[in-house]
Amino acid sequence: MDPIKTSADVLFILLGAIMVLAMHGGFAFLELGTVRKKNQVNALVKILVDFSVSTLAYFFIGYGVAYGAGFLVGAEHLVEKSGYELVKFFFLLTFAAAIPAIVSGGIAERARFNPQLAATFLIVGFAYPLFEGIAWNDRFGIQPWIEAAFGAKFHDFAGSVVVHAFGGWIGLVAVVLLGARRGRYHDGGISAHPPSSIPFLALGAWMLTVGWFGFNVMSAQTLDKVSGLVAVNSLMAMAGGTIAALIAGRNDPGFVHNGPLAGLVAVCAGSDVMHPAGALVTGAVAGALFVYMFTLTQNRWKIDDVLGVWPLHGLCGAWGGLAAGIFGSKALGGLGGVSFAAQAIGTGLGVLIAVCCAAIIYGTLRATTGLRLEAEDEFNGADLSIHKISATAERETSW
Repeated sequence: MDPIKTSADVLFILLGAIMVLAMHGGFAFLELGTVRKKNQVNALVKILVDFSVSTLAYFFIGYGVAYGAGFLVGAEHLVEKSGYELVKFFFLLTFAAAIPAIVSGGIAERARFNPQLAATFLIVGFAYPLFEGIAWNDRFGIQPWIEAAFGAKFHDFAGSVVVHAFGGWIGLVAVVLLGARRGRYHDGGISAHPPSSIPFLALGAWMLTVGWFGFNVMSAQTLDKVSGLVAVNSLMAMAGGTIAALIAGRNDPGFVHNGPLAGLVAVCAGSDVMHPAGALVTGAVAGALFVYMFTLTQNRWKIDDVLGVWPLHGLCGAWGGLAAGIFGSKALGGLGGVSFAAQAIGTGLGVLIAVCCAAIIYGTLRATTGLRLEAEDEFNGADLSIHKISATAERETSW
């Protein structure tokens, strides 16, 4: 039966990798629908090329940093156990590549193309695997220390902190160093930059939502560990986030379609230990948190985070790390085996590493190559300035 079990595990995690790969199309369309029309092509190209650069960085460097394993051996070794280690790499790559996809939404419409690709390589090759190895592979002795001090390890089943908070806080640093879009803020107030396409924004949100069930459920990584609790908790958090965003956002479609994403970001960490009612509350808090903090950062703090990646991923991800310690406890109907103190330490460590790595990477790039487009290129839009083509041929065919 062992060969059958191994083959089933390979197929299981491969299907998860494919579902999360499809989520990157969701990232692309969510950004495409949110940015102005003159930056739509750039949104699509960035996500695809970032994923390809991430693949190289994670294959040759990042996976080894996190798990101490490499692939520069003969193919006869790679196909051992039906190539399970290879598909595991594929699955975890889709998580790693989510980091630059998250950042992409924050720095949209004014970032230079090649410096961001360099940042992607450094983030996925070095920064992200550093914390991934700590949280998911007990690297550097930090998890054993947390367990000895607080009675449980830092628990992040599917990446609320490891992926989302990490990416969101990197995105915040990148946005701050990059600066606001020209003309966005002025003495008279704030210039509106409305989404170019609500249908495309909604399509991106739906693609992400559907793929998320592979993101969460397949984080079990083997078929014998799969849990229906993860699926139902993801569903409840999605519903809670949507309804909370609908109410807090006063029917705004941008908030409504980001609401389920906020809920799903938050439930990742504790989706395997929470009661569904706890997952519902976790998602609802995340949906309201996103609406409030997006409004605050854009209107009061004047941080031009185009897609709201810091409130959506950075803050909701951090909330998810803490929520796993609250609603995963037996006192609130969870399975137990978690510690709120451990969750706070692990979440704080993830944020600290993300901010420090982002400051080094983006600070160095800003000082050497520069991060943003020239004023004229930004005015013309990234589509024409970088890719020499617009999303539609209306201008070229209208006369």
